[in-house]
Amino acid sequence: MTKKFFFLLFISFQSFSQPKLLSWNLENLGKSKSNLEITYIANTIKDYDIIAIQEVVAGDGGAQTVAKLADELNRKGAKWDYVISDPTSSSAYKTERYAFIWKTSKVKKIGRAWLEKKYHLEIDREPFFCTFQYENKQFTVANFHAITKKMQPETEIKYFKFLPEEYPNLNLIFVGDFNCPQSHTVFNPLKKMGYKSIFINQKTSLKKECKNGNCLASEFDNMYYNASKITPINAGVIPFYKNFNFLLEARKISDHIPIWFEFSLN
Repeated sequence: MTKKFFFLLFISFQSFSQPKLLSWNLENLGKSKSNLEITYIANTIKDYDIIAIQEVVAGDGGAQTVAKLADELNRKGAKWDYVISDPTSSSAYKTERYAFIWKTSKVKKIGRAWLEKKYHLEIDREPFFCTFQYENKQFTVANFHAITKKMQPETEIKYFKFLPEEYPNLNLIFVGDFNCPQSHTVFNPLKKMGYKSIFINQKTSLKKECKNGNCLASEFDNMYYNASKITPINAGVIPFYKNFNFLLEARKISDHIPIWFEFSLN
């Protein structure tokens, strides 16, 4: 009886667990990542349902490395699928790819994923959109990597205020590395539309070296969701660098930590 009770409890928990979305700027994800590093990344993200990745190398094995990561995840007990963007249209800066990897038992991909083309001249690495269905409800993740802080990312983030109107039928969640804190006034138009950030004052990029136990540098990574369509359940970061003796070793994985968001769809 006891075994049966715990089995039923487990099944009940599984059916009520909500989608968990993770976003990670995996610095220069390509041939430079070793098999050991790919395995480490897979072990770090395997308990989440949708993975949004920024900074996939446009050439030099970026797409193949995403495929290797998905293959490694498939060895962990769940079935995963993935989609990779074309290289972004940037000519003035560094072209990259984006990727989504998702647990097929948890969510279903709807239609084709696409790079946002309307503002591709104004936004160096235009966001990569993908729509998912959880149970009978859909949401669309806009995966984004802004230009660096010194290049003034607010000059491209300002166009995000037009995207909800551009896609009025989509439940948009903006995720990624904005190279800009949520307190910046460039996010005010989205906030006035009812969008909220999952973090306030949460640093997510790694310093070159820890100082007095402080290893995080800037509030760059975040997610923005429409509070009328999404109810937050939980959010957090994965301070993976604590598993390494030296920050230099951790930075071989990435110079950013993963962020995650568990939510229910209204």
